Amino acid sequence: MDVKKTFQFSVLMISISAALFSCKTYEKIPYFKDISDTSKPVSAKLQNFSYPLIQPDDILLISILTLDEKSNALFAAGNTVVSAIGSSSSTTSLGNQVTAGHMVDKEGNIELPIVGIIHVQGMTTFQAKEQIKQKVKDLYKEATVDVRYNNFKITVMGEVLRPATYTIPNEKINLLDALGMAGDMTIYGKRDNVLLIRDSAGTKNMVRLNLNSKDIISSPYFWLKQSDVIYVEPDKSKAASLDMAKTRNYALAASLLSLLIVIATRVNY
Repeated sequence: MDVKKTFQFSVLMISISAALFSCKTYEKIPYFKDISDTSKPVSAKLQNFSYPLIQPDDILLISILTLDEKSNALFAAGNTVVSAIGSSSSTTSLGNQVTAGHMVDKEGNIELPIVGIIHVQGMTTFQAKEQIKQKVKDLYKEATVDVRYNNFKITVMGEVLRPATYTIPNEKINLLDALGMAGDMTIYGKRDNVLLIRDSAGTKNMVRLNLNSKDIISSPYFWLKQSDVIYVEPDKSKAASLDMAKTRNYALAASLLSLLIVIATRVNY
């Protein structure tokens, strides 16, 4: 076979394979495919958001400021002291992050310096803030209180750019926000079959979600909860792309081998 024809044939086969793979992959990439290409706005009812309720083992960052500097120092120390398992305040490490705050015990209580034990289980952070403020006002005329989660985290795994566990500062995050934090899905992520794993009363609930449809915004799983795990499964095209890469390498090797054989044959002549 002529050297030029051998090379051209190999390049043609590789190009055809790549083109077919690209066309097949693009069909699965866009989100919200059921929204037509139009300038008119499309509406979808947003799922109502409900603030999470404080549970045992939650870690709360509690800020209390009064006119007494010594008391302020004691309140601040309660958020940072490393203590034994089962106590009310803790500093825990998650990867390279350090989480400081008051851990809610098994009875749903926290213990604050000077103020004492306060029951917060089943409350939102706003309700806990008001509860603590009432206790503090019994001791100080003027005080400001702030309460927020310091271990509200979600995990994004699988076919995303930056799989990791993320700590959320404001306890309000939805599925699209989480994927955005993780750098979005890769082109190999199955957008119509995203797995959400959620803790509920000691059990793991698992549900499949379709991000190709705008109905995801109305889903009860659109807003994420504490410790939710999102797993983006790879589609078959990833395995196909690996196979195509191997095929391309084999084709190039075969072309080079054919080229060397032809050159060697002509040299002998």
